Amino acid sequence: MYQELGISKETVEFIQKCEQKLEKSFKKIDEQADLNSLKVLNAFHKYQISEVHFNMTTGYGYGDLGRDTTEKVFAEVLGAEDALVRGQFISGTHALTVAFFSYLRPGDLLLSISGTPYDTLHEVIGIKENTSSLKSFGVLYDEIDLVNDDFDDEKILSYLKKKKVKMIEIQRSKGYSTRKSLSISKLDRIISKIKKVSPSTIIMVDNCYCEFVEEKTPTEVGADVMVGSLIKNLGGGIAPNGAYIAGRKDLIDLAGERLTCPGEGREVGPSLGITKQFLQGLFFAPSVVASSLKTAVLASYAMEELGYQVEPRWDEERVDIVQNIIFGNKEDLISYCQGIQMASPVDSNAVPEPWDMPGYEDQVIMAAGAFTQGSSIELSCDGPIRPPYIAYMQGGLTYSYGRLGVMRAISQIKKK
Repeated sequence: MYQELGISKETVEFIQKCEQKLEKSFKKIDEQADLNSLKVLNAFHKYQISEVHFNMTTGYGYGDLGRDTTEKVFAEVLGAEDALVRGQFISGTHALTVAFFSYLRPGDLLLSISGTPYDTLHEVIGIKENTSSLKSFGVLYDEIDLVNDDFDDEKILSYLKKKKVKMIEIQRSKGYSTRKSLSISKLDRIISKIKKVSPSTIIMVDNCYCEFVEEKTPTEVGADVMVGSLIKNLGGGIAPNGAYIAGRKDLIDLAGERLTCPGEGREVGPSLGITKQFLQGLFFAPSVVASSLKTAVLASYAMEELGYQVEPRWDEERVDIVQNIIFGNKEDLISYCQGIQMASPVDSNAVPEPWDMPGYEDQVIMAAGAFTQGSSIELSCDGPIRPPYIAYMQGGLTYSYGRLGVMRAISQIKKK
């Protein structure tokens, strides 16, 4: 059956040897999943989730008990005062956009302290020209780069003493960059310093790919608001779309008025029967994130053994589900992504090729034979076709399927 999937006997034996070295790492991941499962179950019990919460509303969505209770559960799990959890969010980028336009007004200054944000936000902010960007509405923007994969504390604090910054944006996951992702401990340090110098500045954290990887959340270490997608970690591979904004209640109310309209805000927005999938996805999320992390650790160890650079290394601290594999040439990058696609449950016969994808500067190759389009919590692998030719692999609904994907990708590289 391995041969039917295109996996050689040599690759199977190689992966089995790799797994023998990873028992302690896997055990640590399982312990974190146990803690997160406890957190989720306690939240379900606190708000007495029952079948009535799975009922749907249509039209305006007035009095949607399931929708409102789901948001309370998410807020509890995320350690936030409140949360906006809606299927009306198209993506994590959309939720971030709603947050930006909720909190920023003409003349306000937005500062990124984690360097240039992810490609899809460039036109939102106005880094790349767009007549609907924040810049076109008179919002100012500046950024401070990381230094040695950490915040430049001195430069950030000096900047805040000189200029009035309405909002700080922090992107935890690396995006299509070569830096390391940002841990909760690093956030804790810089947020506490910022609050002493500029307490009124809103600190927003892009938390995509990071949920349930570490014990604490950004709001639990002082962030005012955080944003994430439900077709990533917290959706557990079950949520078909949607995203969340969680944090201070006043900021969540503002986001509700921007998502719908002033005066109606969070009171409207029908659930359309999606609350069951949101809650069930959250219920499965600790286990699914653990499977994704195990898949990433396996890929990191195996690809390093095969002579490639990886980030993070298999035994390093992890703060998100993303695994970088640095190929150094486009041929191996393309082959690896094609191998991931060949081991997918959906569209396994499709052959990914680099293409001009909307919102990206370079051609991008994307492998994602997923049940939900664009779902990064399902095993996927992508990367821009530019040096040093990095594959960004993430997801894996179960470790068994993730393992098969890694083996098929390795076999594809060897075949080429």
